[in-house]
Amino acid sequence: MLKDLINKQRLYTEFFFANIDIESIEKIVHFLKNSTGTIIFTGVGKSGLIAKKIALTIASIGIKALYLSAMDAVHGDLGIVFPGDTVLIFSKSGESDELIDLIPAIHNKGGTVISILCTSKSRIANASDHIVLLPFQHELCPFDMTPTMSTIFQMLFGDLLTVALMHEKFQVDQYMLNHPSGRIGKRMIVKVKDLMLTGSRIPLCTSQDLIKNILTELSGKRCGCILIQGEDQTLAGIFTDGDLGRLLQREGTKAIEFPIGEVMTRNFRFTTPDVLAWNAMKEMEMNKDKRITVLPVLTPKNKIIGLIHLHDIIAHGL
Repeated sequence: MLKDLINKQRLYTEFFFANIDIESIEKIVHFLKNSTGTIIFTGVGKSGLIAKKIALTIASIGIKALYLSAMDAVHGDLGIVFPGDTVLIFSKSGESDELIDLIPAIHNKGGTVISILCTSKSRIANASDHIVLLPFQHELCPFDMTPTMSTIFQMLFGDLLTVALMHEKFQVDQYMLNHPSGRIGKRMIVKVKDLMLTGSRIPLCTSQDLIKNILTELSGKRCGCILIQGEDQTLAGIFTDGDLGRLLQREGTKAIEFPIGEVMTRNFRFTTPDVLAWNAMKEMEMNKDKRITVLPVLTPKNKIIGLIHLHDIIAHGL
């Protein structure tokens, strides 16, 4: 039985994609792209739940969108509809009385009605300004009653609409600002200065110091590197654990007698305190052949003010 259901679901879905009217959807996307009002989603029953999900998703990408309960709308909540707004109605049958009663009221308020339906022959279709017909054969339910395939197709349309609008109006910075909690928000908010090591936690030496005399500083601070200070606390170079290992392999134990200034890396990458920590991490990983785990943090005048470690960025949940 389960195999038969899966085959039916596949066939119904193939029918949907084979018969969907792309041109009608393109017209809706174009209309919404140029709309300056709020995009309002509504529906009843399971279709209402789908409408709510799509409204929240579109709002998250920085487009003015919200969900309106059809029942509450006709009892006062219609006050959120203003001239220039667009109301998208989701309905399988196109015959729900609550939605039919709502359409004239939306028009009276200067709104436009777009209905997403599974049948073109309905009262909602006749009363709407625009319709999108979702190709539909049967529900997966053996009695063709329980919303299954119809809600899947509504969701597919909603996701398609969302991504199409993203291509037209989406700004990633706005999206991240709309998600201040969790990983997305942290990537937009947390800066290098919030995570960098400062003061005595930064491993430091001068270019005249012998390698043997900086080993304690290099290993004790557990940063994987040491920063070499020049004049006025500017950064002259960087020396890493990896540099030490390669130097010992090449030169043997006599390497520890070298002044670190002779072997330090002078062509170093760095960041600044107001850079997003997420961008600093991308800087560390940008060269797949030469990935690094630390970045010196410098002022515009090349002065050392911190050190940021890849581990600390990851540990913070970015």
